[in-house]
Amino acid sequence: MAQILIANSLAHGFVVFLTAENNWSGDIRQAAVAADDAAAAALLEAAQAAEAGDQVIDPYLVEVTVNGAGPEPIEYREYIRAFGPGVPPPSRQNSS
Repeated sequence: MAQILIANSLAHGFVVFLTAENNWSGDIRQAAVAADDAAAAALLEAAQAAEAGDQVIDPYLVEVTVNGAGPEPIEYREYIRAFGPGVPPPSRQNSS
């Protein structure tokens, strides 16, 4: 199963994805996709080094499917982390 690496940036707290260049991006389409266990282990090793260097916190691998738009997390929790909430927030109405 294909996997990507997800974490939170310590600079701003937002969700970030490890890229093929070992950089961090908030855009899941730029995430490096590991096609096998060896590639996934390499992503995790790079992310753990970034965590030790205080760039990110809580890096972990996420199973994805890959389509023309890029990787898409299989689990709903990670889908929300990547693409935002499943429902729009309630609108505020002026009660005056």
